[in-house]
Amino acid sequence: MKGLKGNNQVIKASPHVSKINPYVPGKPIKELERELGIKGSVKLASNENPIGPSKNALQALSEYLLTGMEINRYPDGSGYYLKNAISEKLRNSRNLPLKRDVGIDEIILGNGSNELIDIAVRTFMTHGDSAVMAAPSFVVYSMAVRSVGATPVEAPLIDYRHDLMKMAEAVTENTKMIFIANPNNPTGTINKVHEFERFMEKIPEGVLVVIDEAYYEYVADREYPDTLQYFMNDRDILILRTFSKAYGLAGLRMGYGIARKDIVQEMNRIREPFNTNTVAQLAAIHALGDDEHIKKSIELNERGKAFLYENLESMGVSYVPTEANFIYIPLNNDSSVVYNFLLKEGVIVRPVGPREIRVTIGLPDENKRFIEALKTLIKQLSN
Repeated sequence: MKGLKGNNQVIKASPHVSKINPYVPGKPIKELERELGIKGSVKLASNENPIGPSKNALQALSEYLLTGMEINRYPDGSGYYLKNAISEKLRNSRNLPLKRDVGIDEIILGNGSNELIDIAVRTFMTHGDSAVMAAPSFVVYSMAVRSVGATPVEAPLIDYRHDLMKMAEAVTENTKMIFIANPNNPTGTINKVHEFERFMEKIPEGVLVVIDEAYYEYVADREYPDTLQYFMNDRDILILRTFSKAYGLAGLRMGYGIARKDIVQEMNRIREPFNTNTVAQLAAIHALGDDEHIKKSIELNERGKAFLYENLESMGVSYVPTEANFIYIPLNNDSSVVYNFLLKEGVIVRPVGPREIRVTIGLPDENKRFIEALKTLIKQLSN
């Protein structure tokens, strides 16, 4: 056929797409174990909830799947019941009452909050625009921005936290969006309410501030900003949350965004009609109603955090105090060396820089396994 040249590449990606480094997921545990000849490894790389999802969610899924009802039907593209459940949860779970309820037309569902980042960028940005973000932060922000031919403008962290004043100063007439991960991934740090207030005072209208609160359930600091108040005051803000972390539903991919009706309407123009599936919606509804599961998850995380802090300090290993379910560890060695050593010991962590790793807080035995492997590495390096 004309145009085909054996195995030579004929069709090429757009220039701005070709420059993107693809996200590299970890290999399945079973495959790693087969390759390395080990068994019983623990995965502390992806910030998942180690106790899994709510039993209420599992029971609802089991009953639904056993009947097989409506699997042949497309999911509810509007997410009507889940959006109502989210609205009710927001109303009932706050210390300070909202001015009003969050309406279902102010909520957008996504295949994880990751998809909502992509939808927001494709909705509000184009070639020549720019978006401000921290570095390091969630790598998907930069990937999404580059995918539409726009430019990511990165502001270095200060003390492992977003430098919100530098980010505000980086806003120009080309800036369409600002991304703030709070808590930040990979450092686990937060920006507090007084910082956020000063920052928002400097942001002009027409710049969408995207607040990624994927880990907000784990935050214990009382100075954590209440971003819903800015939403209630009709600011240009998009708040992203997820069921993948504390709710333990990472495998079903369900996230949601909260924004003014006009912002959600624009995003819905390009959202796929059935972007979240029936099973994920059902599980999320029942997970929202299980407060005991969230409480148990948070308590386990706090105990694990204390254990890891104590042992890292006793070994002289520095770490960044976290408000999430993972710990950022700056290293004195090449992160790939540390990663590969721990891997052979059956402990999977995440390298997040040339000399940094991120470790998910796991079950007690998993945390102990990591500490023992790290002790072995330190001993070996000291010889």
